[in-house]
Amino acid sequence: MTVPPAAAPDGVVVVDKPSGSTSHDVTNRIRRALRSAYPAPRRRHGHKVGHTGTLDPGATGVLVVCLGRATRLVPFLQAGQKTYEARMQLGRTTTTLDADGDVTAEQDASHVDEQSVCEALKEFVGPIAQIPPMVSAVKVGGERLHVRARRGEVVDRTPRAVVIHDVVLEDFAPGAFPEVGFLVSCSAGTYVRSLADDVGRVLGVGGHLIALRRLESGGASISQAVGLPDVEAAIIAGRLPDLLLSPAAAMAQAGYPTVVIEDDAVLQLSHGRPVAPTGHDGPVSAVDSAGRLIAVVADGDGRARPLVVLSPA
Repeated sequence: MTVPPAAAPDGVVVVDKPSGSTSHDVTNRIRRALRSAYPAPRRRHGHKVGHTGTLDPGATGVLVVCLGRATRLVPFLQAGQKTYEARMQLGRTTTTLDADGDVTAEQDASHVDEQSVCEALKEFVGPIAQIPPMVSAVKVGGERLHVRARRGEVVDRTPRAVVIHDVVLEDFAPGAFPEVGFLVSCSAGTYVRSLADDVGRVLGVGGHLIALRRLESGGASISQAVGLPDVEAAIIAGRLPDLLLSPAAAMAQAGYPTVVIEDDAVLQLSHGRPVAPTGHDGPVSAVDSAGRLIAVVADGDGRARPLVVLSPA
Protein backbone atom coordinates (compact mmCIF):
# COMPACT_ATOMS: atom_id res chain seq x y z
CA MET A 1 0.00 0.00 0.00
CA THR A 2 1.25 3.47 -0.88
CA VAL A 3 2.02 5.57 2.18
CA PRO A 4 0.38 8.99 1.83
CA PRO A 5 2.36 12.17 2.56
CA ALA A 6 2.00 13.95 5.89
CA ALA A 7 -0.40 16.58 4.53
CA ALA A 8 -3.57 15.94 2.54
CA PRO A 9 -3.56 17.48 -0.95
CA ASP A 10 -5.71 20.41 -1.97
CA GLY A 11 -8.11 19.99 -4.87
CA VAL A 12 -11.55 19.07 -6.11
CA VAL A 13 -13.10 15.63 -6.51
CA VAL A 14 -16.36 14.97 -8.36
CA VAL A 15 -18.42 12.44 -6.39
CA ASP A 16 -21.38 10.44 -7.68
CA LYS A 17 -23.58 10.93 -4.62
CA PRO A 18 -25.48 7.79 -3.63
CA SER A 19 -29.19 7.80 -2.86
CA GLY A 20 -30.05 7.84 0.82
CA SER A 21 -27.14 10.04 1.86
CA THR A 22 -27.23 13.78 2.40
CA SER A 23 -24.58 15.99 0.84
CA HIS A 24 -23.37 16.61 4.39
CA ASP A 25 -23.04 12.85 4.91
CA VAL A 26 -20.76 12.67 1.87
CA THR A 27 -18.41 15.40 3.12
CA ASN A 28 -18.37 13.86 6.60
CA ARG A 29 -17.36 10.45 5.24
CA ILE A 30 -14.58 12.01 3.19
CA ARG A 31 -13.42 14.01 6.22
CA ARG A 32 -13.30 10.82 8.34
CA ALA A 33 -11.25 9.04 5.68
CA LEU A 34 -8.85 12.00 5.55
CA ARG A 35 -8.45 11.92 9.34
CA SER A 36 -7.54 8.24 9.11
CA ALA A 37 -5.07 8.62 6.25
CA TYR A 38 -3.63 11.99 7.30
CA PRO A 39 -3.81 12.05 11.12
CA ALA A 40 -1.74 15.22 11.45
CA PRO A 41 -3.37 17.86 9.21
CA ARG A 42 -1.40 21.04 8.62
CA ARG A 43 -4.51 23.06 9.46
CA ARG A 44 -5.29 23.84 13.10
CA HIS A 45 -9.00 23.02 12.75
CA GLY A 46 -8.49 19.75 10.90
CA HIS A 47 -9.30 18.75 7.34
CA LYS A 48 -11.44 21.21 5.40
CA VAL A 49 -14.06 19.61 3.15
CA GLY A 50 -16.97 21.38 1.47
CA HIS A 51 -19.38 20.86 -1.42
CA THR A 52 -20.70 23.24 -4.07
CA GLY A 53 -24.43 22.52 -4.09
CA THR A 54 -26.75 20.42 -1.94
CA LEU A 55 -28.51 17.39 -3.37
CA ASP A 56 -31.56 15.97 -1.57
CA PRO A 57 -30.99 12.61 0.16
CA GLY A 58 -32.96 10.71 -2.49
CA ALA A 59 -31.12 12.38 -5.38
CA THR A 60 -27.95 11.01 -6.96
CA GLY A 61 -25.23 12.28 -9.24
CA VAL A 62 -22.65 15.05 -9.44
CA LEU A 63 -21.56 16.49 -6.11
CA VAL A 64 -18.46 18.65 -6.44
CA VAL A 65 -16.38 18.32 -3.25
CA CYS A 66 -13.56 20.74 -2.42
CA LEU A 67 -10.66 19.77 -0.17
CA GLY A 68 -8.23 21.90 1.80
CA ARG A 69 -7.48 25.32 0.30
CA ALA A 70 -9.87 24.53 -2.55
CA THR A 71 -12.80 25.03 -0.13
CA ARG A 72 -12.20 28.75 -0.66
CA LEU A 73 -13.46 28.25 -4.22
CA VAL A 74 -16.91 27.00 -3.21
CA PRO A 75 -18.69 30.35 -3.91
CA PHE A 76 -17.31 30.38 -7.44
CA LEU A 77 -17.81 26.70 -8.31
CA GLN A 78 -21.38 26.56 -6.98
CA ALA A 79 -22.52 29.45 -9.17
CA GLY A 80 -22.49 27.51 -12.43
CA GLN A 81 -25.30 25.98 -14.46
CA LYS A 82 -26.75 22.60 -13.42
CA THR A 83 -28.26 19.83 -15.52
CA TYR A 84 -30.60 17.20 -14.09
CA GLU A 85 -32.31 14.05 -15.27
CA ALA A 86 -35.66 14.08 -13.50
CA ARG A 87 -38.85 12.06 -13.23
CA MET A 88 -42.20 13.23 -11.91
CA GLN A 89 -45.59 11.66 -11.32
CA LEU A 90 -48.75 13.55 -12.16
CA GLY A 91 -52.00 13.31 -10.21
CA ARG A 92 -50.47 13.24 -6.73
CA THR A 93 -49.04 16.03 -4.57
CA THR A 94 -46.99 15.50 -1.42
CA THR A 95 -45.91 17.46 1.63
CA THR A 96 -42.30 17.63 0.43
CA LEU A 97 -43.00 17.97 -3.32
CA ASP A 98 -41.17 14.67 -3.82
CA ALA A 99 -41.58 10.97 -3.07
CA ASP A 100 -40.32 11.31 0.52
CA GLY A 101 -43.44 13.17 1.68
CA ASP A 102 -46.98 12.17 2.53
CA VAL A 103 -49.60 12.37 -0.21
CA THR A 104 -51.76 15.46 0.30
CA ALA A 105 -54.03 15.21 -2.75
CA GLU A 106 -54.80 12.70 -5.47
CA GLN A 107 -56.84 12.78 -8.67
CA ASP A 108 -57.13 10.84 -11.91
CA ALA A 109 -54.81 12.38 -14.52
CA SER A 110 -55.45 9.88 -17.30
CA HIS A 111 -56.66 12.68 -19.60
CA VAL A 112 -53.22 14.33 -19.62
CA ASP A 113 -51.29 13.55 -22.80
CA GLU A 114 -47.70 14.01 -23.96
CA GLN A 115 -48.44 17.17 -25.93
CA SER A 116 -49.99 18.95 -22.95
CA VAL A 117 -47.00 18.02 -20.81
CA CYS A 118 -44.60 19.45 -23.42
CA GLU A 119 -46.56 22.70 -23.50
CA ALA A 120 -46.58 22.92 -19.70
CA LEU A 121 -42.82 22.36 -19.48
CA LYS A 122 -42.15 25.08 -22.06
CA GLU A 123 -43.99 27.62 -19.92
CA PHE A 124 -41.15 27.53 -17.42
CA VAL A 125 -38.23 28.11 -19.78
CA GLY A 126 -36.52 31.42 -19.03
CA PRO A 127 -36.33 33.56 -15.86
CA ILE A 128 -38.91 32.47 -13.28
CA ALA A 129 -39.61 33.03 -9.57
CA GLN A 130 -39.61 29.98 -7.30
CA ILE A 131 -40.77 29.68 -3.72
CA PRO A 132 -38.29 27.47 -1.81
CA PRO A 133 -39.90 24.27 -0.49
CA MET A 134 -40.53 24.04 3.24
CA VAL A 135 -38.25 21.01 3.30
CA SER A 136 -35.10 22.81 2.16
CA ALA A 137 -31.88 24.22 3.59
CA VAL A 138 -32.91 27.86 3.05
CA LYS A 139 -32.81 29.90 6.25
CA VAL A 140 -35.80 32.01 7.32
CA GLY A 141 -35.54 33.89 10.59
CA GLY A 142 -32.11 32.36 11.21
CA GLU A 143 -33.39 28.78 11.07
CA ARG A 144 -33.38 26.30 8.18
CA LEU A 145 -36.77 25.61 6.68
CA HIS A 146 -36.51 21.82 6.99
CA VAL A 147 -36.04 22.19 10.77
CA ARG A 148 -39.21 24.25 11.03
CA ALA A 149 -41.05 21.86 8.72
CA ARG A 150 -40.24 18.95 11.06
CA ARG A 151 -42.08 20.87 13.78
CA GLY A 152 -45.10 21.11 11.50
CA GLU A 153 -44.62 24.79 10.75
CA VAL A 154 -45.35 26.48 7.44
CA VAL A 155 -43.82 29.94 7.08
CA ASP A 156 -43.90 32.63 4.42
CA ARG A 157 -41.01 32.33 1.98
CA THR A 158 -39.70 34.97 -0.38
CA PRO A 159 -39.73 33.89 -4.06
CA ARG A 160 -36.27 33.59 -5.57
CA ALA A 161 -35.27 34.44 -9.12
CA VAL A 162 -33.87 31.46 -11.06
CA VAL A 163 -33.44 30.61 -14.72
CA ILE A 164 -34.58 27.48 -16.55
CA HIS A 165 -32.30 27.37 -19.57
CA ASP A 166 -33.90 24.37 -21.22
CA VAL A 167 -36.36 21.54 -20.55
CA VAL A 168 -36.57 18.47 -22.78
CA LEU A 169 -39.21 15.75 -22.43
CA GLU A 170 -37.52 12.34 -22.43
CA ASP A 171 -40.46 10.00 -22.02
CA PHE A 172 -44.13 9.93 -21.07
CA ALA A 173 -45.95 6.96 -19.51
CA PRO A 174 -49.75 7.53 -19.62
CA GLY A 175 -52.19 6.26 -17.03
CA ALA A 176 -54.22 7.37 -14.06
CA PHE A 177 -51.00 8.74 -12.59
CA PRO A 178 -48.75 9.45 -15.58
CA GLU A 179 -44.99 9.54 -15.20
CA VAL A 180 -42.87 12.10 -17.01
CA GLY A 181 -39.11 11.89 -17.58
CA PHE A 182 -37.34 15.12 -18.51
CA LEU A 183 -33.95 16.82 -18.71
CA VAL A 184 -33.61 20.29 -17.27
CA SER A 185 -30.71 22.76 -17.41
CA CYS A 186 -31.01 25.56 -14.89
CA SER A 187 -29.24 28.14 -12.80
CA ALA A 188 -27.87 27.51 -9.35
CA GLY A 189 -30.56 27.66 -6.67
CA THR A 190 -33.28 26.03 -8.78
CA TYR A 191 -35.46 23.43 -7.04
CA VAL A 192 -36.47 20.75 -9.53
CA ARG A 193 -39.13 19.42 -7.15
CA SER A 194 -40.68 22.89 -7.10
CA LEU A 195 -40.64 22.79 -10.90
CA ALA A 196 -42.44 19.42 -10.85
CA ASP A 197 -45.03 20.81 -8.45
CA ASP A 198 -45.53 23.89 -10.64
CA VAL A 199 -45.93 21.81 -13.81
CA GLY A 200 -48.56 19.71 -12.06
CA ARG A 201 -50.43 22.88 -11.09
CA VAL A 202 -50.37 24.19 -14.67
CA LEU A 203 -51.81 20.87 -15.86
CA GLY A 204 -54.51 21.07 -13.17
CA VAL A 205 -53.77 17.65 -11.68
CA GLY A 206 -50.86 18.23 -9.31
CA GLY A 207 -47.58 16.39 -9.38
CA HIS A 208 -44.44 15.56 -7.49
CA LEU A 209 -40.85 14.55 -8.18
CA ILE A 210 -40.07 10.84 -7.90
CA ALA A 211 -36.43 10.67 -9.06
CA LEU A 212 -33.56 13.10 -9.61
CA ARG A 213 -30.01 12.68 -10.88
CA ARG A 214 -27.61 15.57 -11.39
CA LEU A 215 -25.61 15.15 -14.59
CA GLU A 216 -23.63 18.41 -14.58
CA SER A 217 -22.69 21.11 -12.08
CA GLY A 218 -20.43 24.04 -12.77
CA GLY A 219 -18.67 22.30 -15.63
CA ALA A 220 -18.24 18.99 -13.79
CA SER A 221 -20.03 16.08 -15.44
CA ILE A 222 -21.28 12.67 -14.38
CA SER A 223 -18.71 11.06 -16.72
CA GLN A 224 -15.90 12.13 -14.38
CA ALA A 225 -17.73 11.36 -11.13
CA VAL A 226 -16.36 8.72 -8.75
CA GLY A 227 -18.41 6.60 -6.36
CA LEU A 228 -18.11 7.59 -2.71
CA PRO A 229 -16.67 4.19 -1.59
CA ASP A 230 -14.01 4.52 -4.30
CA VAL A 231 -13.08 7.99 -3.07
CA GLU A 232 -12.74 6.69 0.50
CA ALA A 233 -10.64 3.74 -0.68
CA ALA A 234 -8.38 6.03 -2.70
CA ILE A 235 -7.80 8.27 0.32
CA ILE A 236 -6.84 5.34 2.56
CA ALA A 237 -4.57 3.86 -0.13
CA GLY A 238 -2.77 7.16 -0.74
CA ARG A 239 -4.21 7.50 -4.25
CA LEU A 240 -6.33 10.60 -3.64
CA PRO A 241 -4.19 12.81 -5.96
CA ASP A 242 -5.16 10.53 -8.86
CA LEU A 243 -8.81 11.62 -8.44
CA LEU A 244 -8.29 15.32 -7.82
CA LEU A 245 -8.68 18.28 -10.10
CA SER A 246 -6.25 21.02 -9.14
CA PRO A 247 -7.85 24.27 -7.97
CA ALA A 248 -6.79 25.91 -11.25
CA ALA A 249 -8.26 23.07 -13.35
CA ALA A 250 -11.54 23.17 -11.42
CA MET A 251 -11.92 26.90 -12.02
CA ALA A 252 -11.09 26.51 -15.72
CA GLN A 253 -13.60 23.68 -16.05
CA ALA A 254 -16.22 25.93 -14.48
CA GLY A 255 -15.62 28.47 -17.25
CA TYR A 256 -13.53 31.10 -15.49
CA PRO A 257 -10.74 32.71 -17.54
CA THR A 258 -7.12 32.18 -16.50
CA VAL A 259 -4.18 34.61 -16.55
CA VAL A 260 -0.54 33.78 -15.84
CA ILE A 261 1.12 36.31 -13.55
CA GLU A 262 4.77 37.24 -13.10
CA ASP A 263 6.81 36.19 -10.07
CA ASP A 264 6.64 39.60 -8.39
CA ALA A 265 2.85 39.63 -8.76
CA VAL A 266 2.69 36.16 -7.20
CA LEU A 267 4.22 37.53 -4.01
CA GLN A 268 1.89 40.54 -4.03
CA LEU A 269 -1.25 38.42 -4.48
CA SER A 270 -0.09 35.94 -1.85
CA HIS A 271 -0.21 38.84 0.61
CA GLY A 272 -3.61 40.03 -0.60
CA ARG A 273 -2.32 43.03 -2.55
CA PRO A 274 -3.71 44.16 -5.92
CA VAL A 275 -1.80 43.68 -9.18
CA ALA A 276 -2.09 44.88 -12.78
CA PRO A 277 -5.58 44.52 -14.29
CA THR A 278 -6.43 41.37 -16.24
CA GLY A 279 -8.70 42.97 -18.83
CA HIS A 280 -11.51 40.51 -18.06
CA ASP A 281 -14.95 41.08 -16.59
CA GLY A 282 -15.81 39.11 -13.47
CA PRO A 283 -13.68 36.63 -11.49
CA VAL A 284 -10.41 35.45 -13.06
CA SER A 285 -8.00 32.71 -11.98
CA ALA A 286 -4.49 34.12 -11.48
CA VAL A 287 -1.91 31.32 -11.76
CA ASP A 288 1.89 31.27 -11.53
CA SER A 289 4.25 29.94 -14.19
CA ALA A 290 3.79 26.42 -12.83
CA GLY A 291 0.01 26.62 -13.25
CA ARG A 292 -0.78 26.84 -9.53
CA LEU A 293 -3.78 28.95 -8.60
CA ILE A 294 -2.54 31.86 -6.50
CA ALA A 295 -5.77 33.86 -6.23
CA VAL A 296 -9.13 34.59 -7.78
CA VAL A 297 -9.11 38.25 -8.78
CA ALA A 298 -11.44 40.83 -10.30
CA ASP A 299 -10.63 44.12 -12.00
CA GLY A 300 -11.69 47.35 -10.34
CA ASP A 301 -10.33 50.89 -10.07
CA GLY A 302 -7.57 50.11 -12.55
CA ARG A 303 -6.21 47.13 -10.59
CA ALA A 304 -6.92 43.42 -10.20
CA ARG A 305 -7.89 42.85 -6.59
CA PRO A 306 -7.92 39.42 -4.93
CA LEU A 307 -11.35 38.06 -4.04
CA VAL A 308 -9.80 35.00 -2.42
CA VAL A 309 -6.15 33.96 -2.03
CA LEU A 310 -4.78 30.43 -2.39
CA SER A 311 -1.06 30.86 -1.77
CA PRO A 312 1.03 27.96 -3.08
CA ALA A 313 1.75 25.26 -0.51
